[in-house]
Amino acid sequence: MKKLGVAVIGTGFWGKNHARVYKELEETELLAVCDINAERAKTVAKQFGAKPYTNSGRMLKRKDIEAVSICSWSTSLAKEALKALKTGKHVLVEKPMASNVKQAEKLLKTAEKEGLHLTVGFLMWFIPGVQYIKKTIENRRIGDLVCATAKRVSQWPERIGDVGVVKDLAIHDIDITRRLFGEEPVAVYARIGRMKHRKFEDYAQIMLTFEGGKSAFIESNWLTPYKTRVLVATGSEGIMKLDYITQELTIENAKQTVQPRLAWREPLKLELQHFADCILKKEKPLVTGTDGLKALQIAETALKSSATGRVLKLKQKG
Repeated sequence: MKKLGVAVIGTGFWGKNHARVYKELEETELLAVCDINAERAKTVAKQFGAKPYTNSGRMLKRKDIEAVSICSWSTSLAKEALKALKTGKHVLVEKPMASNVKQAEKLLKTAEKEGLHLTVGFLMWFIPGVQYIKKTIENRRIGDLVCATAKRVSQWPERIGDVGVVKDLAIHDIDITRRLFGEEPVAVYARIGRMKHRKFEDYAQIMLTFEGGKSAFIESNWLTPYKTRVLVATGSEGIMKLDYITQELTIENAKQTVQPRLAWREPLKLELQHFADCILKKEKPLVTGTDGLKALQIAETALKSSATGRVLKLKQKG
């Protein structure tokens, strides 16, 4: 079987995990890693049998590298992704994909022009329970979806230094809820602020409204002393609740409460395997660059809503 030659840009906490998974997958061959911190690049490269680089431009000149994961600081994601696309590499760029919508649009246009895969690291979509919920909604086993509620709270993460809670945490649930409803929200209202941290917002409550009075409520913060990751989908005939951390799923209706037996799977491994398979088999990925663009636009509109104290209508791009 042909292996896909891959590399990782950014070898911090999450980039190191990308390198590990690429090393473990049968579909991929980890060839190189890059980080501006030379010692970190060398350490990760040695651990996973790759060549270290501190200059991504030099690394991307290698023709045997066909695809790249971009796991750098959020403020440099778009720059590194664009560089990779312009050198003919397929790209998986971590969320939030770019610092702003304009940068994200440029990535999409470049990928389309070059005929390359561009996907965004919305990891939650690869948790088996999320896809189970989506299929259950599509089959109308809980009736019509009325509301989705997401709670993603924890303490301040040491790794964050250039983005606030909306684009780091809430953006995951923005992506999930628009997928569960199978449509784009029409308006957003948010209350966002800083309680303990001066530079970035550390809490957010976001309400998305959809056609027909349906809604989604998203709560995210870096204030809570313990980590919680929960998704609840409420239908006209039942409720589904997923714990993202344990991957435990509960379904309730008027007659019974059941817990489907879904084997725990590592979402990152499923995500990167899917990325590689789509390139090798020339298939469309489950998460596209357009999904990243739309989630980023909603996140930015939520920030504007909070700043103005108004409900803002959404004009979707992409």
